[in-house]
Amino acid sequence: MNVIRRWLQHPHARLTALVGLVLLIPLCLRAALGWSDVFGYLSDMAIGSLLIVLLHQRPWWLALPVLLVWSLLTLAAAELVSAVGRLPNITDVHYLVDPQFLENSTGGGFAQPWLAAALLIGLTVWLITQWTAPSALSPRWSGKAWAAPILLLIAHWGGQHLHASDADQWHQFNLPHQLLAASVGDLQTRAQEWWEGDVTEVAPQMAGLTQLDLNGERLLPAAGRARNVLIIALEGIPGAYVGVNRQALHSRYQENLMPNLTRWSERGMNTPDYVLHSHQTIRGLYAMLCGDYDKLDNGTPKGVEMLTQSERNQACLPAQLRKHGFATHYLQGAGLRFMAKDKIMPHIGFETTLGLDWFTNASYLHFPWGKDDKAFFEGAMDYVGQLQKQPKPWMLTLLTVGTHQPYSAPEDYLQRYDTPKQAAVGYLDDALGQFLAGLERQGILKDTLVVITSDESHGIDGVRLASSWGFNLMLAPEQEQLPKVKTGVYGHVDLSASILDYFALPVPQALSGRSLFRNYETGREIMSFTNGKLRYHDGQGTLTECDFQQRCRYYASPGFIEDRVTLLGQYGGKRARQIAARAAALDQTLLRTPLNQHYQFGSAAIIPLKAQIDDDWADNLIGAQYLEMPKGSHTRVRLTVRSADPQHNAYILLKAKQLEQDVPLALPAEMLVTPDQPLEMDFSFYNPEPRKAFSFHLLGYGQGAVEVSDFSVVTESTAQQEGLDEVSEESIAQSS
Repeated sequence: MNVIRRWLQHPHARLTALVGLVLLIPLCLRAALGWSDVFGYLSDMAIGSLLIVLLHQRPWWLALPVLLVWSLLTLAAAELVSAVGRLPNITDVHYLVDPQFLENSTGGGFAQPWLAAALLIGLTVWLITQWTAPSALSPRWSGKAWAAPILLLIAHWGGQHLHASDADQWHQFNLPHQLLAASVGDLQTRAQEWWEGDVTEVAPQMAGLTQLDLNGERLLPAAGRARNVLIIALEGIPGAYVGVNRQALHSRYQENLMPNLTRWSERGMNTPDYVLHSHQTIRGLYAMLCGDYDKLDNGTPKGVEMLTQSERNQACLPAQLRKHGFATHYLQGAGLRFMAKDKIMPHIGFETTLGLDWFTNASYLHFPWGKDDKAFFEGAMDYVGQLQKQPKPWMLTLLTVGTHQPYSAPEDYLQRYDTPKQAAVGYLDDALGQFLAGLERQGILKDTLVVITSDESHGIDGVRLASSWGFNLMLAPEQEQLPKVKTGVYGHVDLSASILDYFALPVPQALSGRSLFRNYETGREIMSFTNGKLRYHDGQGTLTECDFQQRCRYYASPGFIEDRVTLLGQYGGKRARQIAARAAALDQTLLRTPLNQHYQFGSAAIIPLKAQIDDDWADNLIGAQYLEMPKGSHTRVRLTVRSADPQHNAYILLKAKQLEQDVPLALPAEMLVTPDQPLEMDFSFYNPEPRKAFSFHLLGYGQGAVEVSDFSVVTESTAQQEGLDEVSEESIAQSS
């Protein structure tokens, strides 16, 4: 104790504590998590030394907020990498500092609890030294002290350009450095565009990405023998978990977390080089079921945009199969209202759309997002049994949720595996194996085309392109005529055309992609945007990756998903903008203009209320998420909430978030809805700058139930608002 007391009173104790917090802890974190990379260590030392120079000998009340934000970002970034295998980008910053995100994503605990403890101890020790240790007698650091962080940043920048690395971002950058580099890269791009002047860019050729290609040689001589279609989308599962895929692509990743899925893959047709185009479930489902790339940015998901028109939705797979006599059904283990799946799924052709409320069987464990996987597949087995009794052929799409963070699993699985994430994957694998075995026992596999895939990938640290690596396993009655390994590059955008082609049904020209039931002699173009990188394969052996610094590297890569590739070079400027232009063209909204669009998220559904609000996302009563609003536009919102229980009152809150950060709407904190008096609101706000990823969260609690009969969102130009006075950033709200 005397040693500690003497150290705390040492003139250099403050500096030592600060060095330990901002320099030693990040370096130890990188080594402990296996993120060792020379660029990563340079990044940690650069940012650490920058904080030391910036904060040492500053008043504690000035330095403490900076250190708190830095500590929270460090912890949240480590948690996000552990959960979904990616480092945050600049649009995630508000999301990472949201306490509700941390609580929901970690399930009340941390994947790296030692890091949280180390940061807390480091902050506490530093704070104690501010009162116990005298100020150092040496004068304040001169401007020369800034040389250390500046030289380290220059060394990192120069090394990145001279010796390009394809390691994951978190191996090469810490979060503050990544944000700094992204901002500098944006400034460089703007400066370069200004220097080059007003040059008209050549529009990229898009046919290879958007056209329907059914010119390949058929694998089956006639229509498939299956009568029904079953699509199983497994939440977040990467293709590396399938043994056949690992073997076909000579992957160095050999951990066998899903042995049951691997065994079933040996009985079906696998597509190892299978691309997931983006993150987020609703975007993956749209690409799968509508044969189109969803937006490769934070714009309004195309599934939501599709609600405003009634043409393109008719080309989606469920609508096409329903047109040809199939009964079409959608069942997921979570609630339907978030991301408007309660509206999108019927709109694209599902005649029956069901979520968590449908299940009557008991769960085996509590999971905040919905049904655990074992209970989900038991309910799904009963549902398939009901469909089998019907005279019509059927299409059923299933979506699991159990492998979404915070990765709940039974205690015996948690004891068997190193992490909750692995335990959740193992639990899913066992539940899926039992489900498929049940289908086989009942003879359903004899007349059903089963497609097993995933909506997105939660990534695997250290596995190249794991965030874009999906899988597609098809179990067909005529498996003896199909290859075990389907060669070629495919992706979610191909699934709708493939299933229609299997049944020899007409494929609408509005769909894009190729058929998995055909062989092609040539390569094809394909794109994805995951883990902060925009990737484009030209179909001729070259894969290009453009990172958050708007710097592109291109590799010799026969396919898209390859374990090893050869770096050919890097570039920026016009060539990089051509890659971005392709993504922008794919992002082109289904709408001719984002103005004058009327979204209606209300319905006649009766929604039971919880006794209290636990989570802004999971408890949302409507699906108005990830909308975009152009600069200079005006948005008007109208809603009507009625109490559906004559015996109880309801309490309603309305929040808005942009990039997951709360946006003030000047609304009451809480609004009462009684059986005699509904809540009717009509408010508007101005959009001085473009808004993306703008979400409304309508929340309620009480003992009864409500009906949100109206929740309309209209965005239009201010010029079309006759007699509209200038509207301030604060919203104008009226409620009764």
